[in-house]
Amino acid sequence: MSALLEFSAVSHAYGARRVIDSMSFSLQDGEIGCLLGGSGCGKTTVLRCIAGFETLGEGEIRLSGRVLADAAMAVPAHQREIGMVFQDYALFPHLTVEDNIGFGLSALARSERKSRVAAMLALVGLVSYAKNYPHELSGGQQQRVALARALATRPRLLLLDEPFSNLDVDLRERLSREVRDILKHEGVSAILVTHDQHEAFAVADKVGVMQGGALLQWATPYQLYHEPVSRYVANFIGQGVLVPGKVSGPRCLTLEVGEFCGLLPLGFAGGDTVDVLLRPDDVVHDDASEQTAVVVDKVFRGADFHYTLALPSGQHVLAQVGSHHNHAIGESIGIRLELDHLIAFKRE
Repeated sequence: MSALLEFSAVSHAYGARRVIDSMSFSLQDGEIGCLLGGSGCGKTTVLRCIAGFETLGEGEIRLSGRVLADAAMAVPAHQREIGMVFQDYALFPHLTVEDNIGFGLSALARSERKSRVAAMLALVGLVSYAKNYPHELSGGQQQRVALARALATRPRLLLLDEPFSNLDVDLRERLSREVRDILKHEGVSAILVTHDQHEAFAVADKVGVMQGGALLQWATPYQLYHEPVSRYVANFIGQGVLVPGKVSGPRCLTLEVGEFCGLLPLGFAGGDTVDVLLRPDDVVHDDASEQTAVVVDKVFRGADFHYTLALPSGQHVLAQVGSHHNHAIGESIGIRLELDHLIAFKRE
């Protein structure tokens, strides 16, 4: 696959406040990317720079090899072949669903426009709502109309700004999967921004974690979870607890719950003190284990319990345990670690 979008060493500031700091990433043709981070990290500004709503202080943006913007020039937004779905959908209240979808197709012949609108209505499952107005639709249906309108013009790249934030949790999860399926069906590359990692993981092929205008890691969801490059990414993605350990030999590490060899990443020396990230799926409930921990808190989630456990030292760890194992708070249970992906950082 060739790079569709190249975002190279881009910086942007509002006055003296730098909101994007020499940021670089690329998106391959057909990929869906996501910029993930807390409020104020700069993710929406990145989207606005790509769309053509902001000028660049430094760096360059290319789409299919064509320079869209650098510090000296900028292609107007309407000439970039980029579609955008806004957080509030931005539908025209006085137009029907079919007229909203066909709004950007005025250059087409009447029959071609009608055919394209019909295809988009079918794609998003709203054929029976063609004559309805936006206020007659649910939030999820309005989101589909906004998506259909953006896709109708056949953009090279689609940008989605917090597209599911106005929806309830169940609808958000379902619609995020539907949007991914629609984009893949159409072969459209896309970038969305969100603060919700579940949403990011459900939709995106690549996810970029941002903090303070910087891109800390751009990788697959699996890599972000199992191979975070920094403490911030490790803490931001998923759940887990950093527990103390010590390098006890070549590729060996000693924790309170035992010694583990062959897993330690390169770059550590014997005697180094480290912090090891233990995720809930690393801590396995095992009645036969001699290592025990005490249940100090638990959350029932239907298919499983999310336990907070205290080790003999008082150190807390998290464990994800099947819902048939209903242990009382204060009860001691056997545990063992399954460290298929060891994540360790030198003690600060």
